[in-house]
Amino acid sequence: MVAQPRPLIEVFADLPDFRSPQGKRYELKAILALACSAMLCGYRSYGAISQWGRNYGQELARVLGFKTGKTPCAATFNAIFRQLDWAQFETKLNQWAEEVLSRLGQSEGGEAISLDGKTLRGSRKQGAKSAHLLSALSARLGVTLLQQAVEAKTNEIGQVSDLLNGLVMEGRIFTMDALLTQEKVAEQIVQGGGDYVMIVKGNQPSLQATLAALFEMPSGSLLERPCAQTLDQGHGRIEQRRIECSTSLTGYGYWPGLEQVFRLERTVTTKKTEQQRAEVVYGMTSLTPKRADASRLLSLVRGHWAIENGSHWVRDVTFDEDRSQVRVGNIPQVMASLRNLVIGLLRQAGETNIAAACRRMAAQPWSALAMIGITQKTE
Repeated sequence: MVAQPRPLIEVFADLPDFRSPQGKRYELKAILALACSAMLCGYRSYGAISQWGRNYGQELARVLGFKTGKTPCAATFNAIFRQLDWAQFETKLNQWAEEVLSRLGQSEGGEAISLDGKTLRGSRKQGAKSAHLLSALSARLGVTLLQQAVEAKTNEIGQVSDLLNGLVMEGRIFTMDALLTQEKVAEQIVQGGGDYVMIVKGNQPSLQATLAALFEMPSGSLLERPCAQTLDQGHGRIEQRRIECSTSLTGYGYWPGLEQVFRLERTVTTKKTEQQRAEVVYGMTSLTPKRADASRLLSLVRGHWAIENGSHWVRDVTFDEDRSQVRVGNIPQVMASLRNLVIGLLRQAGETNIAAACRRMAAQPWSALAMIGITQKTE
């Protein structure tokens, strides 16, 4: 029997408190529990989180861990989030997320993990350091496993190695966009026992030209190229995707662990105007055809965008992240971690509409507490 993941309130309790015991009024775990519960109810800023703590009375405050029944003001959240060891916080959350995945058991064919970066735009405009975060997200569960800050004047390529070192790589399939399509990244993943699915664009011009030339050649018995396609309709448009795969470059040393390359064509037709736009991208993977046929590869590439649609988009639209202008200390990163955590909790609970789920939680705050492992005490 697979062990259940720990309640989040226990994860918060494990985080060392950086503050001096003298003059400390509130427990760190209570502050984090309040922040997470408030965000589950749709409260976006630390000022709004503070207000949420005073909206539901002393009973709820005491169950959260505030012994006097009084919750912190916005200035207290500012001071604590500014100094909180964000890397340590992320490590604790990563351990919890791995427990969640372990509970589900192994995904057939390998666990897909999407790697992608996101800039905290409002914070960057205010001069915040490390306002760009590189994330690893479980495509199956929608839970962010780990985030890595990207220092100013650098890019994701320089930080992806540290992110991978903090993750379990064995038996997992890492999907990424063209920026992270680098030989060192592929080599690190393969050496760690994982696999990659990489997109090839203009940042690798020689490789892109090689793949384009390969797929321009006519297929035949010696150049068999398996295909798969999907057709989706909705929101006033028709979207067709077609992937074509080849093993022609296997064993030629083009890329570490390379087994297949592919060409993906995406055509979108607007129903009202009948206008079409088409995009062609190329890619490569360390997965053999036996482990990932054309249909599986197409699914993996499509699934990569879950990190955009299921996480980044929700953080911007539902939690207004791009307009947040907090910039002091570790506040931007801590708030981003809490947003990821809340989205992951709701996805784990089967929620597909995060905004609607938050509104429901706001009307039933004890449900939010239950999601982090706090149950209502009855006399």
